[in-house]
Amino acid sequence: MLTRKDIFIINQQFSTGTIINESSLDFVLKQTYRSRDWYKAMCLLTRTILLDHVFEDGNKRTAAAIIMTYHTMNGQECNPDLVSRAVLHITKHNITSINTIGRIIHHATP
Repeated sequence: MLTRKDIFIINQQFSTGTIINESSLDFVLKQTYRSRDWYKAMCLLTRTILLDHVFEDGNKRTAAAIIMTYHTMNGQECNPDLVSRAVLHITKHNITSINTIGRIIHHATP
């Protein structure tokens, strides 16, 4: 599972790492630590970062990087272009359902 520090470092690759919605990030991290399902944890983090705008800047890029990181950590492949499209789709349509987000992300994996 990714830690708060890991997520902060990922965002710093794209922006300053300034967290503006700390409570939302803390809440979802508590949920992911309790879950043994890495895919659900990834989907929860993706939703929170994209829809709750956890960072001042770079939320979409951070979410895409988190999706790819989780896949790599678990020996799974994913297509960066399809991951980017999935992130844009989730954001554009304001998708909040974890199951729907999971299905969208699943289509970005071979």
